[in-house]
Amino acid sequence: MSIVINAKELRATLPDVVAKVRRGARFTVLYRSRPAFQVVPLDAPDEDREGLESDPLYRAKAVGRSTDGRSASEHDAVLYPA
Repeated sequence: MSIVINAKELRATLPDVVAKVRRGARFTVLYRSRPAFQVVPLDAPDEDREGLESDPLYRAKAVGRSTDGRSASEHDAVLYPA
């Protein structure tokens, strides 16, 4: 789970953020109210890919047809890059 902070808060509390990241915390930093980047420990596993096979949305069957002529596997390559 990621802690959400804005860029101003990151600048103001950088030493505290660094200490928390060293203990394993993850931060999502907002810039102009939109997610801009994450601050994570260097040895952290890729959280976005963990448990992907058990994600019910990822495992769901197709519910529509592509209007751009691409196959489901081509769309997966865009949505879930390696």
